[in-house]
This record gives sequence, structure tokens and C-alpha cells, in this order.
Amino acid sequence: MQLSSEEEVVKAIDDLAAAGSLLDSKTSHLHDLLQEKLEQAFHKQTSTVVLHDIIKIASEHTPVDLAYAASRLPANSRPVIYENLQGIEAKTEFMVNTDSSTRVAILRHISDEDMKKLLEHMPPDEAVEVLEDISERRFRRVVEMLEVGKATKIREIKKHKRNTAGRLMTNEFFAFPLEVTIGQASMHIRDNPGIDLTRQIFVLNHAGELQGYVPARNLIVNPPHLPLKQVMKSILHTVTPDTSREEVVDIVERYKISALCVVDQYNQLLGVITYEDVLDALEDINDETIANMAGTAEKVSEHEPMIKKFFSRAPWLVVTLCAGLINVGVMSAFQGYVGGILTFVMFFVPLITGMSGNIGIQCSTILVRSMALGLVSLGNRTEVVLKELMVGFTTGTIFGIICGFLVYLLDFAGISQVDVSPAAVGLIVGMGLTGACLAGTALGVFSPLFFVRIGVDPAVASGPIVTAFNDFLSMSIYFLIAIGLSRLLF
Repeated sequence: MQLSSEEEVVKAIDDLAAAGSLLDSKTSHLHDLLQEKLEQAFHKQTSTVVLHDIIKIASEHTPVDLAYAASRLPANSRPVIYENLQGIEAKTEFMVNTDSSTRVAILRHISDEDMKKLLEHMPPDEAVEVLEDISERRFRRVVEMLEVGKATKIREIKKHKRNTAGRLMTNEFFAFPLEVTIGQASMHIRDNPGIDLTRQIFVLNHAGELQGYVPARNLIVNPPHLPLKQVMKSILHTVTPDTSREEVVDIVERYKISALCVVDQYNQLLGVITYEDVLDALEDINDETIANMAGTAEKVSEHEPMIKKFFSRAPWLVVTLCAGLINVGVMSAFQGYVGGILTFVMFFVPLITGMSGNIGIQCSTILVRSMALGLVSLGNRTEVVLKELMVGFTTGTIFGIICGFLVYLLDFAGISQVDVSPAAVGLIVGMGLTGACLAGTALGVFSPLFFVRIGVDPAVASGPIVTAFNDFLSMSIYFLIAIGLSRLLF
């Protein structure tokens, strides 16, 4: 069976994902070799030898590979690589594919005129991404140097908020009225080679409203005299410029769309989001999610200086430190109840906090993942939450019983020569673990919902802050259960 263009794109992406581990190993090996070459070149004694080696390396490797390798070098070495690339196309490809810190180092080094030449060879959406790394004053100065049409397109994209469909889209595409023939459209496309988006052309009515699209294949297999309206296909899914990038990714992934149209309230076509843009957005989302789960604000995919990494992680660790001191205060508050069996059950605090923390993280991670996949909606939210609570409660109860039974069998009190009943110790530890796990489950389930409600990424619920609060909550419940049972038993 022959696949459509959209299915071919999606299949290709799936094949790349399936071969991810192999590709990672090959590209990582290439990056290491290229970085070693560059480092050796920059350690040469004379500038003449350095430039000769850099020119040789630049001619042997693609701008994309050099863009990744440059991000691992000192900031003052990166402009040297850029300057020795052959041709404006290579420099453009380098700038588009490198990271933000490398762009900053290079943009500080080059003149406004050189930056103008770069932007002239970039699509407007990629130009906006590069210009994010300069001041607003320089942005206006450089854009004013551009041709009016190009400058207008860049400003149109720049005016939209970050992480929205308006920022992801490109506003360079082909759109024709219904009556235009395939031959006329093909001729216009040939006369405008600077526009990259040719896999689909779009069809508009007399009012400029979007009516459909024509796959590039239809321009080849159909006779040139046919009007576009006879070979066009319907567009079932569109977004507005204010649509979040998460929703864009969800729509493209769910409906397997290779080019998603961005329209205004009057169904006027403003831009197109390609699958390359969606992959870039998905990478940024994954970076931010992983960073939030780890409790840091650093960009995982970029090679940042050590001091910047420290300040990205420090605020979260300060909160964790404060939560740890609160835990010490909780233990101190229960010190007055210590005596006999209560002294012994304090030895199980690491077990209690570890088990409850892991169960809570499992619940929050599963719930966050379900939210990311769009499996949690207003209609089924209660059902999903209740189901996850039941799984956590069941897990905590079973492990509480197992733990209490093992503590009783192993007779830790006898080994430690403490004159308490093994059955009592097992009961207290088992019940305490069950209560702590129930508290961890509740925190793991409701914290993602709370963060979503206040507009914060729910991935924070799997980070160290919630883990620290879980320690405080589970330990408090454990001590309360231990005190209550000890008064009943003794």
C-alpha cells in the first residue's frame, strides 16, 4: 500500500525514534572526535597553524556537526569556527543548529551588516529564533536594514508570545485562489526558490479564507490545466496564533499532520507549522520537563558554564534545605515522647521516608505522563485520580503488612537487645509505613493537579521540593501512629 506524504513523514520520525540508541552512539562518537580535533587545533602555538587547522576541519565536516561541537568549546573559540565556514549558506546552517550560548558569543563578535546577510538567508521563523539572543535595541536596528517584506514577516512572528503557535509557524508558504491551475501554481513555485515549504500548497477563496491544500505529489501526477480546487484536500485541523506549543504537539502527534495551519478568527491563513518545528518544540518541552523533575532551571540540552549551572540549581536546593530543617524540627518535637519502644522505632525513619517517597513519585509521574499525553480531561479527571489513589493505597497497605511481618520475624528488637515485643515493633512499623505510604500517595496524586491549577508545570510534582515535603508529612504521620499505638499497647 502506498503511503500519503503525511504518513511517510510520521513513519520516518517513528523509524528515527526506534533507531535512537544506535544514532545516539554514532553521533556521540562523532562529536567526541570532532571536539578532540578542535581542542587540539586551538592548543597550537601560532595563530597561523590554528587557522589552517580550523579551515581544514571546517571543510571536512558539515555545519550541523560543527554547530554541536562548538557548544562544548570555550566561548572565545566559537566565533573562530564560524568565521572559517565556507559561504553564507554554511554559516546560516551553523547558526540555526547551534545552541543559544554559542549564538550569543558569535552575535557579539559579528557586525550588524554580517547579521543582516545571515537573516537574508533564513526563513522568518528561524531568523526570529536567532534574534532572540540579542538586545531589543539591536534587533530593531538590524531588522530595519532588511528588505521591507522580510522585515515585516519577522516582526509578524516576533509579536506573538513565546511557546505559542505564532512563534512556531513560518509565514513563508504558497497559497493560491481556487481557480488557479496546477501549471500556473507550479510556475510560481519555480519562480520563488527561496520559499522552502513546498510539500503542500494552500488554496484560498476570494475572501482569502483557507479552503484546503494540495499535496506536492498532486502537482506532478495531474495535468497542468486542472484548477487547484479539483485536486485539493480538506483541512480538518487548524490552530490560532495563541495556541500553546503543547497543544500544537498534541494535535500533530494525534492526527499525524505534517503541516499544521495557523489561522486567525476569520480563517485567514497566517502561517504553517511544519513537523520540523514540532520536533524542535518537543525537544524544548522535554528539556524543561526533565529539568523540572530534577529541580533545576538549567537548559539540559545546552552546555552552560559551571557558575550558571549552580545558580540554576541553588534556589530549588535552598527550599529542600529548609524542608530538611523542618524535618529535624519535627523529630525534635517528638523527642519528648521518646522512651522504650519509641526510641527503637525511630531507627526505621529512613525506611518510612524512602518507601513513601517512592510510592508518591510513582503516582505523580504516572499522572504527569497521563496529562502530557492528553489522557486526563475534565470529564475523566475524577476517575483517573481515584484509580491512582486506589493503586497507591493498595500498594502502601500490602507493603505495610509485608514490612511489619518481616520486622516481627527478624526480631530487630532482640538483635539490638531492647526489651520490647517483636510483635509490637512489627505492628507499629507496619502500620506506620502504611499510613506514611497513604500520605505519600495523596501528595503524589494531588500535587500535579495543584500545580496545574496555579499555572505551573506539573512535572515539578516529581521534583525534590515535593519529595522533601513528603518526608515531612510521612515522618509526622509515622510518629503520630507510633505514639498512638504505643499508648494502646503499653
